[in-house]
Amino acid sequence: MSKLRMIIGAMIAFLVLAGCGQSQPQSQPQHMLTVLAAASLTESFNELGTRFSQQHPDVHVQFDYQGSSTLAEQIKQGRAADVFASADTKNMDKVRDLVGTSETLATNKLTIVVPPGNPAKIASLADLAASGRTVVVCAPQVPCGSATQKVSQASGAQLKPVSEEDDVKSVLQKVVAGEADAGLVYVTDARAAGAQVQAVDFPEAAKAINTYPIATINAAPEKQLAAEFMAFVRGPVGREVLAKHGFGTP
Repeated sequence: MSKLRMIIGAMIAFLVLAGCGQSQPQSQPQHMLTVLAAASLTESFNELGTRFSQQHPDVHVQFDYQGSSTLAEQIKQGRAADVFASADTKNMDKVRDLVGTSETLATNKLTIVVPPGNPAKIASLADLAASGRTVVVCAPQVPCGSATQKVSQASGAQLKPVSEEDDVKSVLQKVVAGEADAGLVYVTDARAAGAQVQAVDFPEAAKAINTYPIATINAAPEKQLAAEFMAFVRGPVGREVLAKHGFGTP
């Protein structure tokens, strides 16, 4: 009998230890916060989303990065989302009746990006208009495309791009892939690309500073969380992260 007790006791101890060794299931996020943001905010908002979720363990932040004009059109068509961050005020104005009061999030400006070593020897905006240069820019309806038109007018350079892209990341990618001698992107995108490109600053960029507004969407499924996220990215943490990524902050 005592031997039986020993066997039973050993089995119980084994089961208890096995149970202790099993990892406890982690709590899953109970709320989904959907943020529609300009493509140029990708790196900074990814970091801010992680830090926001650390403070709100029950919240998963889902981002959709596209050109601001595309996102504004989706909002007008009734897309369900909580927050909209545009790379310019023009596209925020398109959805003025569908969002709350917008606040300035950051500022940005253009720079020229070229492949490492700058094989085409581009040193100014005027160089982009030289014969034989392949240049990629954003489409006119996109904020970076509108800024490109402004700096071109300021410099008098008549650019003849080989491609007009729907967002700034697509411009950057074509230069990284070696498909163009140069592209016009935001300084933040050039910084994010690191050693994949070289940045060539030009004075006319100061003629087209982009202001980034952010607003909660009126029909937001998570209206309170949307307001909290907006306050977070405009607060001390947001300013720190945005500045680190090269944005000007209010």
